[in-house]
Amino acid sequence: MGIKCNNFRTWRWVVELLQALIILGLPFVRIHGESAFRFDIPSLRLHVFGHGIWMQELFIVLVATLFLALLFILITLVFGRIWCGWLCPQTVLVDFTSVVDRAKITGSLRNLLVFLLTFLLSVIVAASLIWYFVSPYEFIHDLMAGTLGTATWGFWIAFAVILFLNFTFLRHTWCKTVCPYSMLQGVLFDKNTLIIELDPARSSECINCSRCLKVCPTEIDIRKGFGSACINCAECIDACSTVMARFNKKGLIRYAFGTANEGRVARQSFFIIGAFTVLLLVSLIYLMMARTGVEVALLPHTMEARQTKDKLIINAYVVSVINMLDAPIDLNVTVDAGGTSLVQSLMEPVHVGPGDKNKFPLFVKIQKTPGMKTMKLRVKLIDQRKKIHINKEANFVIPNEL
Repeated sequence: MGIKCNNFRTWRWVVELLQALIILGLPFVRIHGESAFRFDIPSLRLHVFGHGIWMQELFIVLVATLFLALLFILITLVFGRIWCGWLCPQTVLVDFTSVVDRAKITGSLRNLLVFLLTFLLSVIVAASLIWYFVSPYEFIHDLMAGTLGTATWGFWIAFAVILFLNFTFLRHTWCKTVCPYSMLQGVLFDKNTLIIELDPARSSECINCSRCLKVCPTEIDIRKGFGSACINCAECIDACSTVMARFNKKGLIRYAFGTANEGRVARQSFFIIGAFTVLLLVSLIYLMMARTGVEVALLPHTMEARQTKDKLIINAYVVSVINMLDAPIDLNVTVDAGGTSLVQSLMEPVHVGPGDKNKFPLFVKIQKTPGMKTMKLRVKLIDQRKKIHINKEANFVIPNEL
């Protein structure tokens, strides 16, 4: 059956307003003193709802990106360009400016007021884009104090001008000509994908009022069949329903899965792409739960292996610790040499502040036994309070002369 609704436009406005509130409001939300979602350029750190992902952990971002890409493909495969008509920021913002265009402004200042309001919206949206890289609290403070950086000013002005030109001249032309997603949909669509169509069984009831064509933002005549530029906004559905209601009839245009509504959601491509999407989601959840937020590297020291005066063999290492958490860590360092008696010089916990990195020397002394050869050491770094357990292996070298 086709999807039914009395007024899609109302629901679209609700969705668009919620999206606008989220996009404009999210940068102001703070978790653990940091933005809920922001990429900090100076530290190359991505803040994601209380988690800080550093450049060294960008493989997590890669998995998240692949998951979102597959999810996007899956949604397109099933629901067509529903994103374009309901959630795409381009459509949402063009709808907001179309309200200004349709406003009943009288007098000779009409066009000027329309352009001024559109430019004001462009300035606000441009600022909101910057807030995902610069904290809005810092941005507003620097703006009021007159200390906003040159680079920030430059990006703000450039974004505002581009958005203003887009809202003023390009508008929905972007959706049917420039948008890469519009070109991609031809590959993703199949005979089961959700489209908007004139019900073939009732096409003879059409009174050719052309109301559907007049309200279509991409100028498609749905009476001639589905058009690739259709963004599934449902404006034509509401228009047709309004006209046909005068004749006590249901609208002739509808959402339908495939031509004549003969498509189905459950199909081979759906299950294949869906399975990979779920797999990536599970992988992403596992990576986020398994990450310690601490990166440790056991590096060679410039001091070569040697024998001490008390007949102990000493090897030197450098423990490099990067704390990617928002709290300090204290790592207790122990060395396991497989039961061999040893003396370890680094006994105090390694303290590293939040977002800091440091290097510490580690000297391991082992009593030489007959036939002793190069062995493997296991270095354990543990912070019980934060439940961090890190194991690293290193070679313990016996000097050749011994």
